[in-house]
Amino acid sequence: MAEFKNISSLISDLAAAMPDSPAVIDGARTVSFRDLDLEISRLAAGLSAAGIKPGLRAALMVPPSIEFVALTFALFRAGAVIVLIDPGIGPANMRACLEESKPEAFIGVPKAHAARLALRWARKSLRINITVGKKWLWGGFNLADIRRLGAGAAVPESAAETAAILFTSGSTGAPKGAVYTHSMFSAQARMLKEYFRIEPGFNSIPTFPLFALFDVALGLTIVLPEMDFTRPAAVDAEMLSGLINKYKAVQLFGSPALLDTLSRYGEKRGDALPSLKRVISCGAPVSPAVIARMKKMLPPETQVLTPYGATEALPVSCISGAELASLPPGLPGICVGRTWEGMETFIIRISDEPIPAWSDGLLARNGEIGEIVVKGPVVSPEYFGREESTALAKIRGAGGEIYHRMGDTGWKDSDGRLWFCGRKSHRVTTTAGTLFTIPCEAVFNAHREVRRSALVGRGPAGRQTPVLCVELEKGIPERAALRGELLALGAAHAHTRNIKNIIFHPGFPVDIRHNAKISREKLAAWAEEQTTGLSS
Repeated sequence: MAEFKNISSLISDLAAAMPDSPAVIDGARTVSFRDLDLEISRLAAGLSAAGIKPGLRAALMVPPSIEFVALTFALFRAGAVIVLIDPGIGPANMRACLEESKPEAFIGVPKAHAARLALRWARKSLRINITVGKKWLWGGFNLADIRRLGAGAAVPESAAETAAILFTSGSTGAPKGAVYTHSMFSAQARMLKEYFRIEPGFNSIPTFPLFALFDVALGLTIVLPEMDFTRPAAVDAEMLSGLINKYKAVQLFGSPALLDTLSRYGEKRGDALPSLKRVISCGAPVSPAVIARMKKMLPPETQVLTPYGATEALPVSCISGAELASLPPGLPGICVGRTWEGMETFIIRISDEPIPAWSDGLLARNGEIGEIVVKGPVVSPEYFGREESTALAKIRGAGGEIYHRMGDTGWKDSDGRLWFCGRKSHRVTTTAGTLFTIPCEAVFNAHREVRRSALVGRGPAGRQTPVLCVELEKGIPERAALRGELLALGAAHAHTRNIKNIIFHPGFPVDIRHNAKISREKLAAWAEEQTTGLSS
């Protein structure tokens, strides 16, 4: 097993190697790597003095900022287990996640503390409150108190391997807390640096908090845009484009929804982003139309790169827009590229039951659509407090290694590339066979008036009726002949010819994290109401 190394040590290494280089640019404020490392050590010592000891779980609810970066690495340095929950997850899910993770400390902005009190979040487990801002009525500490406690104090030494509990978006059920270790974070940082050839000293625009942390840890200067990070599709594209060009950023990370907004703006205004050397997007498939629009804004050699993975295992594979464009048409699913070096991927026969032990007998036939399974150093070992969920998602190897069931369906082509065909829980099982969402939807998405579609099932498993929900491009009215045109498209393909029910939706519900994954459970319930009495 690799020697334990606290992930915060990467900041110390950078502070020694490039002390005066800016680490974070947050509006009018800038902090260097030297000053960031000093702040992290001071806060780590203060947090320890305030009672945050190694292994203690601490919920962190601070928006991306200098304080967010410093507190995250200070908690790591102090040996705490950070509980990170997307704030857009909704009050009910937020409360459930906090009750499940049982944090003893809560670190947040005043708004987060007010919500904690009003909605009675984790009141049984919490005993330490720290406010980033004014404390108001709830007392406890603020950052000035923590800095004062940490001034001149020794930085705690921690050998705690567990680093964080990261909650999934819950787009396919209740959010679950994936346990992360420092070794996982270190492996992720190393793999991202090597694959993307990241060199310290350049500027990056991250629009997702976790990738902002990786950028800093890898020596990039992060320039934080003024935006609601929980609503990336609503980003001010003019602001974002201007920020990229002002700071000559070499890297942009954005969800597919954010790239959609930015690329539409670029197409309309003719803006270019000449400094970008790579654009990275994940969280959901990026459509060819979005990639094509983004490419118009970029230098010819700059690629839109789409890593594939999940909270429980990231990265798994990656593909560029150029390779996507070179693939032959008509193959089922979306190609997510070749397996990342250091990871292993497998396709097993689809099952909804736990699989306690790995064997090669689980493998699907070559070219067959099955369930994607991964193994490697970035696989989360378990879900916190969820033995049943862990049993469903993890397979144990003979040597104790962990295979993670991604919950996705897919297949591998003859060149070893991985193809994604949709979530396992979203497959539609009919009396005539199984329909997979992505291959079916691709047929109908080819219609120029369709923005996106979503296949859902009505009725009991094994006897479901397929229903296609369709969202039209903005400003396109629903025409009487359109349903017939879509049915004709479906009839031309063997795997979609039995889809007879098509209904139009004004705007699909999407996931809270990337605003890109379609919330098919909500669509299925809506479709059930809309199609009652329709033909099977």
